[in-house]
Amino acid sequence: MTNLAPTIRLNNGREMPILGLGTWKSFESDAYHSTRHALDVGYRHLDTAFVYENEAEVGQAIAEKIAEGVVTREQVFVTTKLGGIHHDPALVERACRLSLSNLGLEYVDLYLMHMPVGQKFHNDSNVHGTLELTDVDYLDTWREMEKLVDLGLVRSIGLSNFNAAQTERVLANCRVRPVVNQVECHPGFQQRQLRDHAKQHGLVICAYCPLARPQPARHWPPFLYDDHAQQLAKKYGRTTAQICLRYLVQLGVVPLPKSSNKARIEENFRVFDFELSPEDVASMEQYHTGQRTVPFSGMAGHKFYPFHDEF
Repeated sequence: MTNLAPTIRLNNGREMPILGLGTWKSFESDAYHSTRHALDVGYRHLDTAFVYENEAEVGQAIAEKIAEGVVTREQVFVTTKLGGIHHDPALVERACRLSLSNLGLEYVDLYLMHMPVGQKFHNDSNVHGTLELTDVDYLDTWREMEKLVDLGLVRSIGLSNFNAAQTERVLANCRVRPVVNQVECHPGFQQRQLRDHAKQHGLVICAYCPLARPQPARHWPPFLYDDHAQQLAKKYGRTTAQICLRYLVQLGVVPLPKSSNKARIEENFRVFDFELSPEDVASMEQYHTGQRTVPFSGMAGHKFYPFHDEF
């Protein structure tokens, strides 16, 4: 019997596994092989996006594992995201159907607005857009995303890279509540205030870059390489990455570690059979620097740029 991740209940009553496979910067064959292996290991939560340009490979891997009898569609929680170029309300449904076609799925479990900032649409193949930003209000985009729930194309909808004030604006004007906010979160950027805010409003925080973006040659970040990290790993008989992911899980955050290395995909998933002591959880606070690794600085001049606010 494959061991699975526990699940967390979202504010609409649906269940989401508390750890998923991230696929940002997993290109084509990497995304395909990583997804296949992750499903074999026991992952049941997969995170992709239109702008990652790997929805088709993730979808192919899912289809193959369904055909092999490893999983059923209902057992896999699939997240994808609306790209910035599709914020215009007239483009939202078509963009969602394009992602579903890429994935080969009839619905996704979670559809996120990737950023509150929209980009000028030229064509669908210009997936990353340009820094020609638009003034489309994310509330207008959100109202179209709500209709995707009505149509049965998505089970849940959520936010990504939204700050607290922007989240509150959506909550004050929505018909369908967002269930998550996916943001950068790791011991070096702990998002305590945003986590508290999300909890207060019934949203789950999902963490991209939960191990930051490791640079082994520099022994960075410290929470994977320094003496304290090594001591914790030794104490629990784990790797420093497992300590870090377990820390996030104990904070109530859903980490989405990305790897294309088979051994690390397995390692990242083995965090449900031990628990950090309250003292060791508290000791991780020393690593918070307040520094993002993904600041989206090219959007910093836009009125909806989310990261000028403290949280």
